Amino acid sequence: MEPLAWVAIALGVLGVAGSTVAFVVGRRTGRDSEVSARKAAGDTAEQLVKRILGDAEREADGLRKQSVLAGKEEAMRAREEWEAEARRRREEVEREEKRLQEREVVLDRKYELVETRDKDVGKRASDLGRKEKSVEEKQQELDKMVGEERRRLEQLAGLSAGEAKAELIRRMEEEAHADAANRLREIRETAKRNADREAKKIVALAVQRIAADHTAEITVSAVALPKDEMKGRIIGREGRNIRAFELATGVDVIIDDTPDSVVVSCFDPVRREVARLALEKLVADGRIHPGRIEEVVEKSRKEVDAGIIETGEQAAYEVNVHGLHTEVIKLVGRMKWRTSYGQNILLHSKETAWLAGIMAEELGLDPAMARRGALLHDIGKVLTHEHEGTHVQLGVEVATKYGENPLVVNCIAAHHDDVPHESEISVLVQAADAISGSRPGARREAFETYVKRLEGLEKIASSYKGVDRVFAIQAGREIRVIVNPEDVDDARMQSLTEEIARRVETELQYPGQIKVVAIREKRAMDIAR
Repeated sequence: MEPLAWVAIALGVLGVAGSTVAFVVGRRTGRDSEVSARKAAGDTAEQLVKRILGDAEREADGLRKQSVLAGKEEAMRAREEWEAEARRRREEVEREEKRLQEREVVLDRKYELVETRDKDVGKRASDLGRKEKSVEEKQQELDKMVGEERRRLEQLAGLSAGEAKAELIRRMEEEAHADAANRLREIRETAKRNADREAKKIVALAVQRIAADHTAEITVSAVALPKDEMKGRIIGREGRNIRAFELATGVDVIIDDTPDSVVVSCFDPVRREVARLALEKLVADGRIHPGRIEEVVEKSRKEVDAGIIETGEQAAYEVNVHGLHTEVIKLVGRMKWRTSYGQNILLHSKETAWLAGIMAEELGLDPAMARRGALLHDIGKVLTHEHEGTHVQLGVEVATKYGENPLVVNCIAAHHDDVPHESEISVLVQAADAISGSRPGARREAFETYVKRLEGLEKIASSYKGVDRVFAIQAGREIRVIVNPEDVDDARMQSLTEEIARRVETELQYPGQIKVVAIREKRAMDIAR
């Protein structure tokens, strides 16, 4: 126990003793005063005082002894606690010392291991240095040997390393091109063995089932006259009748030296038909004057409108298409008086619908949807005289406006590849359109357009390396390409025809299909003398 604790204990004991003495002294003082006050009472009081004093002394002795014992016990307890604390701290110190000793032993071992490893690393580094030096020497020797060998090979081959490398790359490229062309040809031949047979069967069956008559429409209509004097009545006094007729119908009436006929000319076939019908009625009636002309023209216009609706309904009935909007039926009927490349649009659309429906049935698709899309695929052509835009754009707008199925709209939009095909039906419609348009005799085209197409075909084919001569035959539906055998090998032939065909597709406009045929022929010749 620390000295301060002992001092505190001693002070406590002295305090207890002082308190006892003060108590005793105070008590004695009080009792002395009481005794002095009672002296007058006699000897009995004095004896009582003595007894009380004796009791007080004995009591004080007892209290003092108790205080001393209590202080000693407190001191002993404090000392025991101090000794226990000191013993615990000694044990902790001993444990820490033991732990430190163990750590020192471990650190010594690790230090020894590190020293050993350092020695091994140094030894290995020196070995590696020697090996690296040896490898460098061997590499230098190898490089020297390779250089000598390369120089010897170059001397033997007569080529430098760069020239030999270029020659090797060229040969590898040629072999790769040849292998790729052969592989491509094998894959295509394998695919065509079945595809061509089935496609030809379907197309041939569809074509055999179609026997539609096609008539070529022109931009003028001839009206027969019962006699040549009728021309004067048509002209009228000072030309008033012919002016009134042209104003009411919007056409040009051509009166020339042709006997017993006049010609009605107009870019709008419906308007031309109204004028022809009205002129025939006026000639048959014989009453030709401005008032009568307006009456007959209006009546003829109503008849033509009724005929347009009837024609549209009949066409829809023939191709088994139902539920068309009234305005769409009118547009279908107007196709009767519209031509494209000399081919009547209504007959072409009906033929396309029949072909598309037959092919759809053969392929297990929806024939009704195919016929509907094919019938309406060129509906925009009857609007090109009245509205801006291509017939595809106008057709898509009309079909969308009158609530046609999105598949039908896509057939109209994609039949010239302006937009991607969204279904097999639109592909069939495009194929049927091409079949109907490319059928021999179906369409006529201007001589200038025909010549330009032939020139374009020959120009495209002649632009390729190795092409010797080019011939466009079969009215521009086939192109023969004669190549130099030294410049074009057999493997290149297939890729050459494909490249020419793709350029023709993208750069030229033509009806139907164009076949590209490449011919490679090598001749050897000598003269016997």
